[in-house]
Amino acid sequence: MDDEQYLRARQRMVERQIEARGITDPRILGAMKEIPRHLFVPDTYRSAAYDDGPLPIGHGQTISQPFIVALMTDMLEIGPDDRVLEIGAGSGYQAAILGRLAREVITIERLPDIAALARRNLERVGVSNVTVVEANGTLGYAEGAPYQGIIVTAAAPEVPEPLIDQLAERGRLVIPVGSREMQLLEKVVKKDGQIIRTSHGGVMFVPLIGDQGWKE
Repeated sequence: MDDEQYLRARQRMVERQIEARGITDPRILGAMKEIPRHLFVPDTYRSAAYDDGPLPIGHGQTISQPFIVALMTDMLEIGPDDRVLEIGAGSGYQAAILGRLAREVITIERLPDIAALARRNLERVGVSNVTVVEANGTLGYAEGAPYQGIIVTAAAPEVPEPLIDQLAERGRLVIPVGSREMQLLEKVVKKDGQIIRTSHGGVMFVPLIGDQGWKE
């Protein structure tokens, strides 16, 4: 496929997989039309980059289904002045979308090879407001706290307390919570010292590994 074919495939993806399923925020739709998802997947899978599903990126990790990327981003309610923390950089696609919406994004990745892949991909597409950090994501990243948005792209048995602690007042946290096999997508909001949790349907993610997640 050439650049024009990829562009048309990306536009169809947004129209049929995302907008048709109820995501209407023009900033999100615009970011997903702009960011070339095919550059965030291995060459072997590029022809499937705009299909309706996740794809492997190596080391047992995946790039999420486009609709799930859009849904979790929509749930975060990102403003242009927000600082956002992502747990689980993967190949960098979700961080690239966030980078088009927020002032600053910090994304945490525990696997060095995957972190290096994310850095290369983000640089290649010209996203300069995302910092990739190699660390234990279940502990968050206190150096950059507080965050107006935190997104976790791996499944936790419970919401890690450090992430709640690092939320700003009125901050939003989106995370899949449940077993290794099946989870519910949860949104956590910190408001007036209270934690408000809501569930938003079933999902399947790779496990969140670390002190406040699953054991490797």
